[in-house]
Amino acid sequence: MSDHFRERLNRILPRITSADFLANKGLGNEIGFWVFDYPPEQEMAMRGFIADILLPGLAKRQPVLRPAVVNLFELIVNLLEDRKLYDRVLAIQTDKGNDAALAALRPVLKEDKVAQRIASQIEFDQIDMLLLTGVGAAYPMLRSHTLLTALQPAMKDTPVVMFYPGRYDGFSLRLFDTLADDHYYRAFRLAE
Repeated sequence: MSDHFRERLNRILPRITSADFLANKGLGNEIGFWVFDYPPEQEMAMRGFIADILLPGLAKRQPVLRPAVVNLFELIVNLLEDRKLYDRVLAIQTDKGNDAALAALRPVLKEDKVAQRIASQIEFDQIDMLLLTGVGAAYPMLRSHTLLTALQPAMKDTPVVMFYPGRYDGFSLRLFDTLADDHYYRAFRLAE
C-alpha cells in the first residue's frame, strides 16, 4: 500500500465525522454526494479499511454515528434472488453469454429501480450517512453515475459516500482507471 493511499485513508474518518460533512455545509447548495476513488488494485485493502477501521471508528464517536452500508453487488444478488431471477440469469449467461445476460438484467436493474430498492430498505431519518461499496463488482450490471443521479431525490440531506475503484476527477468517473463513464459532476472528491 502506497504512503499516499494510506494518508488518504487516514483522512476519511476525520472528514466524514466532521460537523460540516454531516450537515452538508460548505457545499454551495449542492447535494452531499462524495466519491472516495482509489486504485483498483487496492480493493482488498479498501474492504479491510471499511470493515476494520472505518465502521468501528464511526461506532466509537460521541454521539455514535449511524451509517448505512450498501454493497451494490450484494444488493443486486439479493434483488435477483427475491425476484427468483438469479438462477435464470446464470443459465442465460451460461447458454448465451454475458451480453444476453446483461440484456436480461437491464429491465430489472435500472438504476432508478435500484435506488428505490435502497430507499425502501433504509430509514433515512435513522442514519447519518450512506456508504456505497461493491461498485466494481456490480459493473457492468449497474452504472454508478446513473445510480447517484437516481438516489438524489431519496437522499435529501443525508450524505452519501461512494467507494470507487478507479478515478474521479470531479467531472468524470473512470472505473478501474480504464472504463470511461459518463460525466458526473454533482459529487465531491473525498480525502484528496
